[in-house]
Amino acid sequence: MAGDSHRAGLSATAGASAQPALDYYLITPETGPGAFPAEGLVVEEFVFAGDHRTIGLNTARWSTDDRAWQSSAAFGRAMREDPRLRARVAAAGRTDAEAVCHRLGGGELPGEATLRECFRDTLALPDSAPLRLGPEGGSRGGHDSRVYRVLFAGDLRLPGLARLAPEVITLAEDADDPRTRIAGTGGLRTARDVFTWELRRIGPGVACCVDLTAHLGTTCDDALRPLLRSLTTAIRHAGPIPVTIERFS
Repeated sequence: MAGDSHRAGLSATAGASAQPALDYYLITPETGPGAFPAEGLVVEEFVFAGDHRTIGLNTARWSTDDRAWQSSAAFGRAMREDPRLRARVAAAGRTDAEAVCHRLGGGELPGEATLRECFRDTLALPDSAPLRLGPEGGSRGGHDSRVYRVLFAGDLRLPGLARLAPEVITLAEDADDPRTRIAGTGGLRTARDVFTWELRRIGPGVACCVDLTAHLGTTCDDALRPLLRSLTTAIRHAGPIPVTIERFS
């Protein structure tokens, strides 16, 4: 991977340690053109193990039917398993979610601390310790090397990705060919760590993933959580919905 893939713009993200923001989604109606662009809101947050793999998912939704925030692990699962529902889900930032909440008659969108209090039925995700195929220690002389996979439900939407996340993913020349497995790459080098990642198709129209390789120069892995967050956010705003973050080594 060329040096221009090591994005300086991600350095601040990789070094951040602040409380992560929630993920926001708009639920659009099934009716045709002319309908209001949203009929509900969803907020989510993954639950992480100490090594940054996900072990649970919290989901809460607000709809014009219930007009109240309801915790719903079942809805979070359905967003990922039901293609028809997934097609109606659109990632949003908090500012857009606030505007839609007002327009739907839901009043002021609660603060994130209040929204987290709505999470009452966590969806447990498969959890297993990573399989190490070699000794402890980094392959490049560093302290440790790890491989993570961020799995997404849904197909890649390349126009959106090219527009929204060019600083995160450099698309392959033949990325629009559904037979191309590695659709894009990226990377980041800090003073002590080296990160590289690949955007992969898993099944046509079914799933995709980002495989992140981390070569850590010290015992500190604080850069991993915000970097995984940045990659997940970039892809989900281009269409696919994050399912889990696994650690392979």
